[in-house]
Parts: sequence; structure tokens; C-alpha cells
Amino acid sequence: MQNNNKNAQKKVSHTQLGWHEGDKVTMESTQWCEEITEMVCSESDLQDGQMKEVEVGCQKILVVRNKGEFTAVGGLCTHYGAPLIKGALLGDRVRCPFHGACFNTKTGDIEEFPGLDSLPRYKVKVEDGKVYVTADKRKLNKRVKKMCGRVLAVSYTVVLIGGGPASLQCAETLRQNDYGGRIIMVTKDEQLPLDKTKLSKAMNIEIDKILLRQSDFLQQYGIEVWTKKEVMSVDTDAKTVTFKDGTIQHYDQLLISTGGSARPLQCPGAELQNVKLLQNYNDAIEIHQMSAGNRAVIIGTSFIGMEVAAYLSDKAASVTIIGNSKFPYQASLGPDIGKMTMQMLEEKNVKFYMSNGVTEIRGQNGKVKEVVLKHGEVLPADIVIVGIGVIPNSDFLKETSVEIDSRNAVVVDKFMRTNIPDVFAAGDVVSFPLPLVGHKRINIGHWQLAQAHGRIAGLSMLKQQVPINTVPYFWTMLLGKSIRYTGYGEGYTEIVFKGSTEERKFLAFYIKGEEVVAAASLNFDPAVSKLAEMLKMGKRISKAQAQSDDLSWLQLP
Repeated sequence: MQNNNKNAQKKVSHTQLGWHEGDKVTMESTQWCEEITEMVCSESDLQDGQMKEVEVGCQKILVVRNKGEFTAVGGLCTHYGAPLIKGALLGDRVRCPFHGACFNTKTGDIEEFPGLDSLPRYKVKVEDGKVYVTADKRKLNKRVKKMCGRVLAVSYTVVLIGGGPASLQCAETLRQNDYGGRIIMVTKDEQLPLDKTKLSKAMNIEIDKILLRQSDFLQQYGIEVWTKKEVMSVDTDAKTVTFKDGTIQHYDQLLISTGGSARPLQCPGAELQNVKLLQNYNDAIEIHQMSAGNRAVIIGTSFIGMEVAAYLSDKAASVTIIGNSKFPYQASLGPDIGKMTMQMLEEKNVKFYMSNGVTEIRGQNGKVKEVVLKHGEVLPADIVIVGIGVIPNSDFLKETSVEIDSRNAVVVDKFMRTNIPDVFAAGDVVSFPLPLVGHKRINIGHWQLAQAHGRIAGLSMLKQQVPINTVPYFWTMLLGKSIRYTGYGEGYTEIVFKGSTEERKFLAFYIKGEEVVAAASLNFDPAVSKLAEMLKMGKRISKAQAQSDDLSWLQLP
């Protein structure tokens, strides 16, 4: 190989560039460009099952060796740019250490969420014991899978009710699989689909920074988004959706992905101004503005409530949290982690009233003045933020035959189909069979799950019957520290810790019987991502393994 470290300007084809089916390219962008090839390592530097981060032309690239073959893909997760070298590699998949997105190391394709985009793939050549990678000099951190657009001659219409990750993933899955009909996504929100996970963590963030896709992208691929459009009812016999403004839209196939609504507070004074629920972008902005320099009281020690408290801790004049358990997260993460998070916020002068509740909110001139607790305390307040749970948004289906369970969730099968033909459902609104727990139906409000549901629903609409097979993965961020969690820990009988919550560095195994059913961590990456991959592959992790001082089975760095 000659002149491997020199740039060469030449006319190239898609194949010569290392592009493959699924890359987003235009003829204009590939007519002339600069390629750079560099030797990145020796063949002996990597054994099977190992990866290495290298730089070629200022691009971070992940080189992987598996079964003797070298492959190279983008080195940064397309979700929020985490370095994949710090993630978990199992077989041909690398899982992001931060939020659990998975990528195929041969194709670069995203195979597990969150995130929408795939990784760029690069040409690799091994010669004389040296490994060479060729890259386009343009910096490419992400790659959109090949998608078709709207074909005007096709009158078939898919309506997606809801503007969240499930709807958007369903729409993109349809376009990635050559569906040329009409796609209409309807949302009662004012904005295009956005990353709502950010709203409790960065409440004054600019809207453009959290849009999942820009309007020109949606237009390019023929994905219509109707904002400020609320559904009133559905007629599954006539296959129509009726909106609050009186308009009616016909569908051939329908996706219900309406998510959940924040559970309102039930007590005198709950209707006062400055009693806020965090449900959309405008709510986040209002809470930020109303709390700045004022006294904020947060009801509920949910993930939303705690994140809002952490965010406001250096902006509000005071922050107080009221919880009905002894510690935050007690049911989900356990008392030790809950106590730790409580201490973290107390160090920022956040005050807690735990094992408590609210009996009344008193106001003056229609605005909050004070909060009365069931133990008798009276707290001065300028704003009250309520985070006491979520109710699936399915009321508009009550006049239909769509099956709804006792918790208001839409019941679906493993293909995200409801009991009504051509009606599918996905995301926080559904109760679905989780393989991890023997296909027991559960309702979980995770961003990653909503995307997984949306993909399966899209494939099912196209008669590609791929069953849902994902492992729940979520994260919470408090004061710059991220707790990660994977699995399904409901009903766990004990928790085994490695490290300690006192040191704020730990890995917690949730045990049910003799088996690990979930795990949580802080400053212990990529343990949770590794465990998520093991659970995804159907590997049983025993209580004895969790209790052992020898964690070599986890293959942590």
C-alpha cells in the first residue's frame, strides 16, 4: 500500500467511499471529495472481542476485531455523543455506556435505542500485519438510514396519534422499509417531536437543541406533523379520527402513541395558579421562570420531581420536596440509593419532608401562598410543582372496542397490535408483554422502550412480524451525576451492592429469588450496559455471581 498517509482528491463511487445501503448520501455530495487512509494499529494490538478508539482525519473511529475480522464505525454514540470505547462490546454489538443505545459494529446500524441515527462505517484493510482505515475527510458523526419519501400515487394513509419517540420511530421505520404512502403524525403540543427527557434536566433549554428532527428533514421524507391538534375520538369501524376542532381524518392503519399525562393533585387549592405539572416544553419554561428567585415546593420524589429539584437548587430562593415514602425512589431503586440522592440534594440546600403529604394549598389572589402538610407543617410557597405519577392517555378510546386494562393502558401483543385490526399502539400508553419476565404484560414509561415499540409497530404495519425483544434501560441525572438502570426489578427481594452509596460509586444488583432481574449504577460504567446486553442475549445471572467478589464474568475494564 503506497501513500497511505496522503490525501487523495479523486472521483469516487459510493462503494469506494465505504458507503453501504442505508447511508444518507446525494450524488452531489459524492462526486468529488477527499479521502484519507491511515494505519491505525497493528493486527496484534487487538484480540477477538476487543475494540480500540483511533483518529483518522480528526474523526473518532471505533475499530473492532471479532472472529478475526476487523471493522470500523463511528466512535461516538449518535444519541448524545458518548465515547463508545467506554461502552460494552458483545459479539457484533457495542452498547453506549451512558444511555444504552446499541450499534452493529459491522454495519454501524442502530439496533437498540435511544437515538435515531446510525454510525458511519469505514473501510478497513489489513496488510502486512497492519490495520488501515479509510475515511472521508468530511466529519461524519451520524448516518441516517436510507429512507424513501412520499409517493403521491399511493393513497394509503397511516395516522400516528402522538408526537413522541414512538410515533417518530414508527414513521422512520416505515420510510426505511419503502412505505410510500401518506404518514400523518398528530400532536396536541405546539412543537415538533422533541426530546422530553431534557425538560426536567435543563428546563430553560432552547427548543432547537432538543428537536428530534428538524422540519426540513420531516418534509424531505414526507412525514406530516400536525401540531396543536387534539384527538377527541376514534371510529375503528369507519377508520376515522375526529379532532377537537371538528375535523375528521381517515386512516388505513392507526398508531396510538399518546403517552401519559401527569397525575393531578387532589386536594383543596390544587387549581390555583402557580400549581404546575411538567408535561411539555411550555411547562418547563414556565416552571423555570416562575421559580427563579422564588420559593419552590415540589410534591413527589419521582424521577421528574427529583430532577426538577436538582435543576432548581441553584436558581430558586428555596427548594422543598414532599414525599410519601421514607426515601426518594424507595420502591424502584431501594432505600440506600434513595438516601444517597436525598443527601446529594440536601448538600445543595434542598429541604425534604418525607413520609408526608399535602392536605391543602392556600392561596391569595388566585396564586399559591403556602402548602399545608398532613403532619401540620405550613410551608411558604410561590410555586408548587406536582410530580406524583403518570396516567396513560387513553380516554379518547373509551367509546371504542380497543382493549384497555385496569390502569388505563392500551393492551397490545408482542407485535404491538391491539385487539382491533389495523390499530397498533406503542410507548407509555401501552401494556405490553416483556420477554424478560416471561412475557408478563407491563406498563413502563421509558424513552428507550417507546422507540423500541415504535419500530416494532412500524414493521407490523408492513406485515413484518418481528416480536418485541428489548431490555428496559433508563437513566436519571442529578447535579451532574447519572444513575443508570436496566432490567425489570418489580418484586425484587434483596439488593447486592458492589462499591457503596456512601462513596457514590456503586453497582447494585436487584435479586428476585436466585436471579438478578435488574441493576443500577453510579460511576461504575459500563457495568449496566454490559448487563443489559447479557440480559438481552438471554443469559441468566445468578445471585451467587452477584454476591461474589470476583466480577470477572462482567468483563469490566
